[in-house]
Amino acid sequence: MEFLHLILLGLLQGLTEFLPISSSAHLILLPLLAEWQDQGLALDVAAHFGTLVAVVTYFRMDIKNIVGSGVKSVPWQDNNINARLFWFLGFATIPVSVIGFLGHDFISEYFRDPLIIAVATICFGLLLWWSDIKGKQNRDDETLCLMDIIWIGLAQTLALIPGTSRSGITMTAGLFLGLNRKAAARFSFLLSIPVIFLAGSYETLSLIRGGEATDVISFAIIFILSLLAAWLTISLFLRFVERTGMLPYVIYRLFLGTILLYLFL
Repeated sequence: MEFLHLILLGLLQGLTEFLPISSSAHLILLPLLAEWQDQGLALDVAAHFGTLVAVVTYFRMDIKNIVGSGVKSVPWQDNNINARLFWFLGFATIPVSVIGFLGHDFISEYFRDPLIIAVATICFGLLLWWSDIKGKQNRDDETLCLMDIIWIGLAQTLALIPGTSRSGITMTAGLFLGLNRKAAARFSFLLSIPVIFLAGSYETLSLIRGGEATDVISFAIIFILSLLAAWLTISLFLRFVERTGMLPYVIYRLFLGTILLYLFL
């Protein structure tokens, strides 16, 4: 793969993984629209682990406190917010893990169509906008309860449809539940850690079983660029989301979805 392609793919993965605009859709669409060869499984692994290292690095102190409190606690019996978050993050990951594992081949075969991506991009973009203007936004993540986690975990399964956006649908659910924008985004980013780890691990096993050759230099370029772009995206998004709201991302989604409908309908 050409050097420019590697740069664009690495930056694209890092920028879109945590913005509510769907990284999976962009990684499908870029090679398709630019008529490039598919980047292959090895570079997908590099991109996923680059974003994983970025989010773990950014939230390293939070993760230390969450894990430290969680491993000493009994599920649902501890009032410590970090202990509760430990179990909440694990519990919310179960639905998408099960459905993603069982339906992986079906999703890969039937849901990568540009028209499906276009419809998901528009519909879930409008849902994000609706949650942003209708949500009460009077709660922070310390008020999360088990029922909230059930709703957010179920909502996250919709992200298996390219164009939905994992961060977008979990933020949407959080906003509808009354979380403020920063709390919804923070919980969404923390929730990405087990999800990206599991997805990356699954891809790594598939890569090993398939015996696909790996270009170490290309792998390193994608990994580093996705890491740097993702870390910067998380930092800027959390800093400015209360001020900007979700409207800029909704407008982008509507524009992208409309262009896709025009090109592929």
